[in-house]
Amino acid sequence: MLLLRWVWIGSGNDEDVTPAVVFWTLRILMFALSFVLEDWAIHELVPSPRQRRIAVLLVASSYVTWTYQTHTFSNSIETLLVAWSLVLIQRIVDNRQRSSLFASGLLAFLVVFGVFNRITFPAFLVIPGLRLFPHFVRKPLTLLSMVLASAVALFFAIYSDTSFYTTQPVTLKSLYHNPVITPLNNLRYNLDPTNLAKHGLHPHYQHLVANLPLLLGPAFLLLLSSPRPTLRLASAISGVLVLSLSQHQEARFLIPAIPLILSSIDAPKRNFKTWIAAWLAFNLAMAALMGIYHQGGVIPSQINLASSHNITETLWWKTYSPPIWILDGKNADMTTTDLMGMPPHAMIAELEKRAVCNSSRAARTRGTCLVAPASAAYLDRYTMKTREQCAKGDLFFEKTWEYRKHLNLDDMDFGTDGVWSTLARVLGRRGLVTWKVSRNC
Repeated sequence: MLLLRWVWIGSGNDEDVTPAVVFWTLRILMFALSFVLEDWAIHELVPSPRQRRIAVLLVASSYVTWTYQTHTFSNSIETLLVAWSLVLIQRIVDNRQRSSLFASGLLAFLVVFGVFNRITFPAFLVIPGLRLFPHFVRKPLTLLSMVLASAVALFFAIYSDTSFYTTQPVTLKSLYHNPVITPLNNLRYNLDPTNLAKHGLHPHYQHLVANLPLLLGPAFLLLLSSPRPTLRLASAISGVLVLSLSQHQEARFLIPAIPLILSSIDAPKRNFKTWIAAWLAFNLAMAALMGIYHQGGVIPSQINLASSHNITETLWWKTYSPPIWILDGKNADMTTTDLMGMPPHAMIAELEKRAVCNSSRAARTRGTCLVAPASAAYLDRYTMKTREQCAKGDLFFEKTWEYRKHLNLDDMDFGTDGVWSTLARVLGRRGLVTWKVSRNC
């Protein structure tokens, strides 16, 4: 970010770098890192030149690389950490003559970083990590190097999190008695079913029967029919199975498994051109859907709110969690509340607590906004009313902004509404709307 600031000032801009510029810079950075580091890892992990070329092409042409990996998701970072942890494990095991102290220390750092990034990270290393035990027996210094590096990395990780999440100065004594251990807190949160219910509960087979086919497309059939038994595939399978134990299962959780799987399959020899055409069509369609439309209005809506006036409360419903740093300093004056998938009646109750009387003096300096998908049909009973149709004390919804390139694919209830009705609602009423909500007085 310091380099970006230098470039920004050198280009003749006197003001600070805008959040929108930072956002797109991070996207480009993640795009570059993914292509460089993923390709490099595949070149090291796949020994056969022919299979390596196929693996690189499949990973590079996958929409997962174009879309998910260009986001600053913790899952995107986890993908790179998993790939390079496998590279380091392979380097350590292949070097039988030396202890590989540097590689061992670096692997320990990546493991600690990976666990603090996502607690599911070790699931992908369980089987590959078993290869290290014979090496530890032959080269005990490798194990010692990993233990020492892990201890140092763990200390700095806990110290950093404790400093970030506490207001008091951190000392060794306070760090010992009241440390903030993020993975432990994360685990406690995710073991509570009531917390998972806020994000959405899924059957345990969701990853296997829905999310993997969604991410792999035609390659999923090759995974079932002609996989190559590699350590990469074993790593992917162990990760998917462990992640399937949780009741909250989003497709992005499986991102680390995708390059591992794609580098463990071969393109079909029969009907090759047909398969390639299907692969390209699938990835182009999914790139447009997931890269442009799915939750595509969150960032533009937040940028629009950054330029709004007299808005002090913003509630987001049925969207991804909005990044408040994009508000460009307005987060000091504007409170952002993520209602996630809160039940509709509870969401309305939250609005009633915060809505300001539209005829009061407070309405001139204070305001409450709701940002929600246009496909949320429950809101129709409120948003279709004019101010004259609202009774005294009712909530009045005034549309102030709308971004049309937004689909809420997390709100598809085929079981209740039926397939065609659901698709007509989600696709036909696409968009993310900002409503100013007040109480009619």
